[in-house]
Amino acid sequence: MSAMPLRPHAPLLETVLDQIGLDIVSGKIKAGEKFTLQTLCESFSISRTVARETMRALEHLGMVSSSRRVGITVLPAERWSVFSESIIRWRLQVPTQREEQLSSLTALREAIGPRAARIAAIAASQREGQQLRDLAKTMRELGESGEGGSQEFLEANIEFHSMLLECSDNEMFAALVPSTTAVIHSRHDLGGFAARPPAELLASYEALADAVFNRDADIAEQECALVVSQESKVVASVS
Repeated sequence: MSAMPLRPHAPLLETVLDQIGLDIVSGKIKAGEKFTLQTLCESFSISRTVARETMRALEHLGMVSSSRRVGITVLPAERWSVFSESIIRWRLQVPTQREEQLSSLTALREAIGPRAARIAAIAASQREGQQLRDLAKTMRELGESGEGGSQEFLEANIEFHSMLLECSDNEMFAALVPSTTAVIHSRHDLGGFAARPPAELLASYEALADAVFNRDADIAEQECALVVSQESKVVASVS
């Protein structure tokens, strides 16, 4: 287990959890390995309270199990909560995990995204459809002005994709918003947001938003498939 200098302005729990999560995902801490709360306290110079909260967070993610007799045991990847925002972020940060995670996420988006867009075109209100159009317009204007890598573009992109899932009138699709947000953030961190995004991608955002606004389910589904494909190609080229 690797100790690291704690970031002075970050909560201790977040810092310790990030480090142990990355160690487990990277294989530095292997499935079946055991440690104790005391090990956490000594490795990170933290209180037993913070160590216990860290252990509970890891349990919630399906990464460890704990018992008084055995201590804390690292679980295999098959037990992990793979839709968790944290696990997605960690897997994308680890070079040996990144390609597999991107492949899994792309397959998920290819399956879910177009279907969610189709339903959104039927279920979204006119106000929601106009919000999507406004977000697409913002992304086009930022992209054309060389601000495609900006925080403003990132936020608009996250809101755009989140709205599509939320407007699908399907609680399971909506539950994927945190996972989608993690993917978009990681894509941004990997350099997948060019200062000047491809014109075809910016046009697809607008065509998708227009289709939802106009309640054209067929076009919405087609354009969403194009968006997913184009975004995936951009990430693949920089990963």
